[in-house]
Amino acid sequence: MFESELRSSWLRVFWAMSLLLVVSNSQSTHPAEVTALQVIKESFIDPGNLLSNWDRGDPCVSNWTGVLCFNRTLNDSYLHVRELQLLNLNLAGTLSPAFGRLSYMQILDVMWNNIGGSIPKEIGQLTNLELLLLNGNQLTGSLPEEIGYLPNLDRIQIDQNHISGQIPLSFANLNKTKHFHMNNNSLSGQIPPELSRLPSLVHMLLDNNNLSGYLPPQFSELPKLLILQLDNNHFDGSIPPSYGNMLQLLKLSLRNCSLQGPIPDLSRIPNLAYIDLSNNNLNGSIPPMNLSDDITTIDLSRNQLTGTIPPSFSGLPNLQRLALFNNSLNGSIPSTIWQNRTFNSTVQLTLDMKNNRLSGISGSLNLPPNVTLSLQGNPACTNASMARFCDSPSAIVSRLQSVPSNSTDNCPPQSCPTDYEYAPGSPAPCFCAAPLLIGYRLKSPGFSDFLAYFYSFEVYLTSGLEINHFQLDLTYEWRKGPRLQMYLKIFPAYTVPGSNTFNTSEVLRIRSMFTQWKIPDSEIFGPYELLNFTLVGPYADIIPTSPSSSGISKGAVAGIVVGAIVGAVLLSAFVSLYILKKQRKKYHAVSRRRHVSRASLKIEGVKSFTYSEMKHATNNFDVASEVGQGGYGKVYKGVFTDGTVVAIKRAQEGSLQGEKEFLTEIELLSRLHHRNLVSLLGFCDEEGEQMLVYEFMSNGTLRDHLSVSEKYKESLSFGMRLRIALGSAKGILYLHSEADPPIFHRDIKATNILLDSKMVAKVADFGLSRLAPVADLEGVVPGHVSTVVKGTPGYLDPEYFLTHKLTDKSDVYSLGVVFLELLTGMHPITHGKNIVREVNIAYRSGMIFSVIDAKMGSYPSECVEKFVTLALKCCREDTDERPSMAEVVRELENIRQMMPETDSKIIDSIDIEAGKNVSSPSSSSTTKNPYVSSDISGSDLVSGVIPTIAPR
Repeated sequence: MFESELRSSWLRVFWAMSLLLVVSNSQSTHPAEVTALQVIKESFIDPGNLLSNWDRGDPCVSNWTGVLCFNRTLNDSYLHVRELQLLNLNLAGTLSPAFGRLSYMQILDVMWNNIGGSIPKEIGQLTNLELLLLNGNQLTGSLPEEIGYLPNLDRIQIDQNHISGQIPLSFANLNKTKHFHMNNNSLSGQIPPELSRLPSLVHMLLDNNNLSGYLPPQFSELPKLLILQLDNNHFDGSIPPSYGNMLQLLKLSLRNCSLQGPIPDLSRIPNLAYIDLSNNNLNGSIPPMNLSDDITTIDLSRNQLTGTIPPSFSGLPNLQRLALFNNSLNGSIPSTIWQNRTFNSTVQLTLDMKNNRLSGISGSLNLPPNVTLSLQGNPACTNASMARFCDSPSAIVSRLQSVPSNSTDNCPPQSCPTDYEYAPGSPAPCFCAAPLLIGYRLKSPGFSDFLAYFYSFEVYLTSGLEINHFQLDLTYEWRKGPRLQMYLKIFPAYTVPGSNTFNTSEVLRIRSMFTQWKIPDSEIFGPYELLNFTLVGPYADIIPTSPSSSGISKGAVAGIVVGAIVGAVLLSAFVSLYILKKQRKKYHAVSRRRHVSRASLKIEGVKSFTYSEMKHATNNFDVASEVGQGGYGKVYKGVFTDGTVVAIKRAQEGSLQGEKEFLTEIELLSRLHHRNLVSLLGFCDEEGEQMLVYEFMSNGTLRDHLSVSEKYKESLSFGMRLRIALGSAKGILYLHSEADPPIFHRDIKATNILLDSKMVAKVADFGLSRLAPVADLEGVVPGHVSTVVKGTPGYLDPEYFLTHKLTDKSDVYSLGVVFLELLTGMHPITHGKNIVREVNIAYRSGMIFSVIDAKMGSYPSECVEKFVTLALKCCREDTDERPSMAEVVRELENIRQMMPETDSKIIDSIDIEAGKNVSSPSSSSTTKNPYVSSDISGSDLVSGVIPTIAPR
């Protein structure tokens, strides 16, 4: 009877769906484009399975990932692909020639993936293409001649690939192209002078290639050129004098181009803001240029210039940097360069005159505090009155900077829910909101010091995005180029109570503003690029794939009609199904009890518990046994009949993994054996349940002990903190070097470091872990795993966040943040302030002990200082500058040896006691060590749950 009724109900549903297909058939994707997309998918390698829905339904109707469609003409009954938005999806493989079959496509965006091979010439068939965005991949080969015949191309971005060969002459036909971004490749040969015919060209970025030949003097004929950036190439001859006729030019950057001869007169360029001609072989004197008031940067260093410093460098109100070092200039420096200028707190002027033949300063020697003058290596330094300008400059330490807001300083620390934080600029005090996290970069800014333009930039970006000024919070750092890299947080605007997240349409709107270059270009800020748009927390399931069109399309009308027809049918069917479900509930309960897990047959040394045992241990999963909850489910404290206390993680309905995945994960994690890893004791996979059983960590998380807590009132001494740091580092070192295969943890944080009854630190939560790369057929081991970014904000390695390249040094960075927490007691992000930046500032200013946690009591200052130094090394931006985990452990052992003898003995005695009956890494003990296979963190094994954030 049940089967008959069920079949009848589903026949009704099938009839409704069939009707839907019939009515909406006129609005399906063109068959040729469907086939093209299927071929394109076959050419990709998709390790994250993010294009899995490309096998289901119709591309436009079913919203395939990254496929955006529209109605091309009134006479065409099909939908057509308008955009492919495949930004930052960790795709590899190649670009298929089938791209050429998407005839109506306007935007092709595959930025920041790992796609290799050459650019297919068939892209030249896309006559409607406006944006060709291929940058940040592994593309090789030459540029296809056919691209030069795309009549509507506005922007070509192929930068940061491995493209070689010459720039095709056909590119001179790109009459609508405004942006040539081809930097950081291996392009060679002469730049075609024919490019001077391009009537719309605004930005020409060809730096960091192997270009040679002469600089085309015809470039002076480009009517709209604003930026000419050709650094780090190998040209012959001199800078053409005709470049002084580029009347629209804002930035001229020809650094390290092997250029010779004199500097041309650039004084006729009315708005020139940035000149970099450094590291060439330019000679002669500096011409007396009457430069624009807009000039911010003049860099003529590392040349063979002679003569004096011209007075035309004086009276420039926006000058930030004048670099003339490593030349043969003589005479004195005119003090009028800095006199008669107004300096506020954000204006700095750097004058670098090192290694010349300068004799002194003409005029007053009293420099304003905002002016820095360097005269090392000049005869002037023999004069005692010049000594203060001749000291070696201190090393400039990076990088991340911001203009802090004080609007959240009086808010309770860490009172926002997970994934939320205080919006620093919000007019509503202590407003907790979930921000959008965005990687953003200015590719060719027209200044050297961003601080003077910080607020102007905020106004520019927020007005371009059509949001309020207070919704934006940013940090920034200079990278090679120079390019200005930013980490943006965009907060929802406080409107009514509870409006602390963006709705889906607003998220997609803001994303499209970046991906479609709807934010207007700025003269001073130059071209920008989107590095990533990471959706975490409440936004994690938003996939920007919805098709769009203007007005109500025929498909929408069909949808309305079908909705009306199908609604009643579906209602009837679902009512029937609901009744059947109620009737079959008892049948399912019996059926579940017959299920016996096959996992127990597969894994040796890991106990398979019965559902009955789990139920008894938790008093039928009584609420009093709950000690945590997260996205995976609830965590219970369980007590077995023999008195063993355990933590039981029980999956909630709707979050169950497939049996194969569940089994695979247990098999992987059961192979880990180390005293500093939480032990996996067993699992339960029956009665429709999936549960993992761990040793119970009675002293909670490290974060519990660093925060103000009623449960743990006694603060940790420095010796205990050092011991916890060492134990954590040893556990992670085991993962990196002794586990087989090695593992990158990917979510190290203070809530994932648990403490047992002896206060032994144990690393937990391997739900986000990845296997380290293995050697290829030639025995070469890749240095990283390419993967979609996951982890917890505040602990994420910035390099991994931006490049998606996960390495062992990503774990080192996260552990470094934990070390800073141990030392200061602070959270990684508090009131919008980043712990790494705050400790760096204190360290550089000699005030490091001002941020050390006062609750720690007395401590040996030398040991603390070395611990701080190690922590900051772990958190360096450049991964190559970070220590390995083995070096971290070695340095912690050295600090431990420096501890006063009494403290060292106490720590040793605790370790000896805690080590009793604990197997070593090489032990054959059957106690298995870990991991959480799912969505909640190891902190869910104890009270004070903070669920894992998994950015997508």
